[in-house]
Amino acid sequence: MSTSPKTSLSMAQVLIFGGFMVTMSMGIRHGFGLFNLPITMANGWGRETFALTIALQNLIWGAVQPITGALADRFGAFKIMVVGGALYALGLVGMAISTDALNFTIAGGLLIGLAQTATTYSVVYGILGRNVPADKRVWAMGIAAAAGSFGQFLMIPAEQGLLSAFGAQDALLILALMASLMIPTAFLLREKNFAHQHSYGDQTIKEALKEAIGNPSFRLLTLGYFVCGFQVVFIAVHLAPYLKDLSSIYPAVGAPAVATTALALIGLFNIFGTYSAGILGQRLPKRYLLSSIYLGRSIAIAGFLLLPLSPTTTYIFAAIMGFLWLSTIPLTNGIVAQIFGVKYLTMLSGLVFFSHQLGSFCGAFLGGYLFDRTGSYVIVWQLAIGLGVFAFLVNLPVKERAIHRVANA
Repeated sequence: MSTSPKTSLSMAQVLIFGGFMVTMSMGIRHGFGLFNLPITMANGWGRETFALTIALQNLIWGAVQPITGALADRFGAFKIMVVGGALYALGLVGMAISTDALNFTIAGGLLIGLAQTATTYSVVYGILGRNVPADKRVWAMGIAAAAGSFGQFLMIPAEQGLLSAFGAQDALLILALMASLMIPTAFLLREKNFAHQHSYGDQTIKEALKEAIGNPSFRLLTLGYFVCGFQVVFIAVHLAPYLKDLSSIYPAVGAPAVATTALALIGLFNIFGTYSAGILGQRLPKRYLLSSIYLGRSIAIAGFLLLPLSPTTTYIFAAIMGFLWLSTIPLTNGIVAQIFGVKYLTMLSGLVFFSHQLGSFCGAFLGGYLFDRTGSYVIVWQLAIGLGVFAFLVNLPVKERAIHRVANA
């Protein structure tokens, strides 16, 4: 059920400004891997310190997302996004001026983790769910996810350029100014008469949580989403240093431009992947699409490890992974909306996203932890392959049928 024109934002307004919000939030964070070596080398830290910060960022993002989602569902998303934009800018400033590991982790882990709960997919998808008709919902989610992908494509070369021109500290301060643009953007997503929209239906938050947790398909989606987080964050954070490490054997891959181009290609092909997922998700069973994505990732990673490493094989791997990168997001959230409706979509999307961020924490932290102890990323690459096969299997039995007691499905 869609809201009436009197109380809703236009679809164009939601897609443009919601897309910009996701572009900035996801785009900036996607480039953090480029800061790994410059920051750790400048401060004399091991990679575990930087990895722990990014892992904590993802863990906080996931743990707090259901709470932020519930607040957005109850009081309005734009208020949450204003706070999120401010925290994002403050976190980047803190990362720039920190000279010890604790302060850096608080800024990059805690503040930006909290900011991302308020400025990324779950909150924007809640607005989409309330303001876009059900027959276009997954498509619109694919558009928003594609915007986040465009942000990755746009921001990777921009952040590398800032690093090269100004160094890590000033680059982070400039990014903080860019992040502050999310604050005025939030006001452009303010929903009129939000309290009236929210009053539809009589299900409570407690009842919605109990219903979701007790649903087998929701639990399977949650397990699969853990794998998504593990794979993408490990690659985003550790691909650049992985290529640098192997430059003694394969000199051509050691140039910073190779890692920058690879991460940018992930963002570029992710645009096509997420948009395609949005279109196909309106026509085909979303659970089968999800399973195919996870299996495809495992095959791509295995091929990347088995083939001789070169810029060409790196770019091919990045393009394939990019197409599969965030394609899970519109499909997973589309299934949640299809089963449970849109009244508590932000909160329930946040709940399943918590599992994604537990996976992100493990992928980011284990990458640094195991590298510092073994001198290699091989074990984590192997875990990423095995987990992809696991996610392929657990998504197959998901049932996409709506629960009829949720009246606004």
